Amino acid sequence: MSGGASLLVLGTSSGAGKSTIVTGLCRWLRREGVTVAPFKAQNMSLNSYVTRDGGEMGRAQVAQAGACGVEPEVAMNPVLLKPGTDTRSQMIVLGHPVGELEARRWPSRAGLLEVVVEAHRDLRRRFDVVICEGAGSPAEINLRTSDIVNLGFARAAGVPAVLVGDIDRGGVFASFVGTLAVLDGADQDLIRGFVVNKFRGEPLLLHGGLDQLAALTGRPTLGVVPFAPGLEIDTEDATDVTAWRDGPPPQGEDVLTVGVVSLPRASNLTDLDPLLDEPGVVVRPLYRPEEMADCDLVILPGTRATVHDLDWLRRRGFDAALVRRAARGRPILGVCGGYQMLGREIDDSVESGQGRVPGLGLLPVHTVFQPTKVLAQVTRTLADGSVVRGYQIHHGPVLVDGGDPLVADEGCVVGAVSGTTWHGIFENDQWRGGFLAQVAARTGRRFVVAPTRSFARRREERFDRLADLIADHLDTAAVMALLEESSAPPRLTLGRA
Repeated sequence: MSGGASLLVLGTSSGAGKSTIVTGLCRWLRREGVTVAPFKAQNMSLNSYVTRDGGEMGRAQVAQAGACGVEPEVAMNPVLLKPGTDTRSQMIVLGHPVGELEARRWPSRAGLLEVVVEAHRDLRRRFDVVICEGAGSPAEINLRTSDIVNLGFARAAGVPAVLVGDIDRGGVFASFVGTLAVLDGADQDLIRGFVVNKFRGEPLLLHGGLDQLAALTGRPTLGVVPFAPGLEIDTEDATDVTAWRDGPPPQGEDVLTVGVVSLPRASNLTDLDPLLDEPGVVVRPLYRPEEMADCDLVILPGTRATVHDLDWLRRRGFDAALVRRAARGRPILGVCGGYQMLGREIDDSVESGQGRVPGLGLLPVHTVFQPTKVLAQVTRTLADGSVVRGYQIHHGPVLVDGGDPLVADEGCVVGAVSGTTWHGIFENDQWRGGFLAQVAARTGRRFVVAPTRSFARRREERFDRLADLIADHLDTAAVMALLEESSAPPRLTLGRA
């Protein structure tokens, strides 16, 4: 493999499986002895991570870096958009926020395109292969003139592409042909083949359709990947809570039910992934306060809009229900923005501009938002000698009323109510087990923590299973050839001028 090869994985729609295919390709190439890095020019996501040097990037590329066996870095996701409303997002460039932007007042495409192309070029200089991921669909022709992540990026960076379609949704052949049909000739030239994803049934039934697809488009289908549940990785966009599945069966007589309040702008729900993987833990989204009644633990997750989501809590009646729950000694955990809500007051002239707002008053802390964003990896050694790691992403330091502000910014516990600014806290196996055991003790559940349950090892197993899917169901020789070649297939006309 010659150095600096690259391939872009596009999808016929959001959720077609781009992230999954990219992750599988990354691990498969690593197993082939190739140095490989992931890349996504622009993410729009509320699931983010802080790198070792204090930069913020999307969680999907962090997982893909894990599949590659390399340290995540912001060059792998140079532009990150974090929506605060339907029309307003915080823009993060090369790991650091550059401002809040309205959809109608987007910065120059040329400037951002230069940033992402240079980041991609930097990775190509340092790795044998860079596997790139697109966003949404390249058929969104209303966005083509401002595109820096799909074929706009591919054309500027000289990267060939494959197009992934989700056959489980139906209409996959129309999606492939229709996507090509709305593209101009130069963009069509960049798409070299198709991947059918999430197929259920007998592959022989597809052959006639695949032959017709090749005849219509002049492009091969590089593989048919079967439907494989349970291999989810950190999501690019907002986590689909309807896809949450119960984990393995319990070790003891009871399960623990964890309810997660479904805040409108919930962020970093990937924090919950280790709980979804824990034997005997059942995780459910909560839309109304009445649904908390049978929960052993209620979690207020992080949020991109703390004050607005706190107002949503009050309008739904969660505030009074949470106060009653705390009075009964029923466990509540707030993470980042959820922690800030549990305090006595939030002073926010930065994110919402609403100034001083009363919190839920369940923890003796208050939050003061500041323009400078806190971005840091954090580590602490506990009294039992175990090491806990996480990361912080927030504008407002949390202060204990009359106490040590540094301790408060890590966390606070009063009775059954606890909070922390640390994301990724549940990835610490020993801490997670101890916390769940405390919840079980408080609620009287005969729940037994599974021994030696390593979330990191389980994630590695998922990476390898994804690589197996690539090795078994893609034409890997054709993939390797795509990484080496630069010739273009014929264009698709379908009556276009």
